[in-house]
Amino acid sequence: MEIQVSSGLFKEIPHFKLGVIEYKGITVGDSPQMLKGRLQMFQESIYFDLEDKNVPELPGIQEWRAIFKKIGKDPNRYRHSAEALYRRVQKQNYLTSVQTAIDINNFFSLQYQVPIGIYDLDRLEGHVDVRLGTEGEEYIGLNGRSNSLESLIVASDLIGPFGSPFVDSVRTPVTLDTKNALQIIYLRPSTDLENANKLTESLMNMFIQVHGGDGSYKILESQ
Repeated sequence: MEIQVSSGLFKEIPHFKLGVIEYKGITVGDSPQMLKGRLQMFQESIYFDLEDKNVPELPGIQEWRAIFKKIGKDPNRYRHSAEALYRRVQKQNYLTSVQTAIDINNFFSLQYQVPIGIYDLDRLEGHVDVRLGTEGEEYIGLNGRSNSLESLIVASDLIGPFGSPFVDSVRTPVTLDTKNALQIIYLRPSTDLENANKLTESLMNMFIQVHGGDGSYKILESQ
C-alpha cells in the first residue's frame, strides 16, 4: 500500500509524523479476557489520575489540540479521538470491549494520548494520501453523523476521504470479516524518530500477538 503525506500538511505542521502499519492475514474476533481486563484496569487507573487534572492539559491531548487549532479547527468543537476517549473515562463512561482490533486501538490511544485509526485494507482503492480536507468534503462518521472535513487532517484513497484523527468514516472500518488492515498512528510531532519507531513497533507486535498474520511498519515524516 502506497501512502504519503501532502507537502502542504508538512508546511502547516513542520514536525508532523505518522506511524503506518500494514497487516496481512489477520483474524479479528472477540477480545480475550486478558485484553478486556487490561483495558478496564487501565481506564480505572486513568480515572483516578484525572481526579486533580484537566484532560486538555495532558501532554498528548494538549499537543493535538494545538494542531487542530493551527489548521483552523476549534479544538473545543472538534475534539480529536484520543481526547474524546479521555473525556469518556473521566466521566466513568468506560469503553466496553467491542472486538480485538478496536480494543487494541483504544488501549494504545489511551496509553500514548494520540489518535489512532485502523481500516479494512480491502475496502480501500489505490494509494492513500494524508492531507487537509477541502471545502465541501464530508462523510458519514462512526459517530453516526455527517462530518464536514474542511481543514481537518484526512486520510483519503481514490474514492475519497475515509479517516481522520477526529472521527473515521463508516466506509472502511475493521470488522470480524477483516483479513488485511491499515493502521495509522497520528504521532505527536514532538516525538523523536527513535521513540516513534519504538511506539509503532510495540503496537504492531501486540496486534500480531492477538490477531496472528504478518505486519510491516514505517514512519512518515518530512525530509
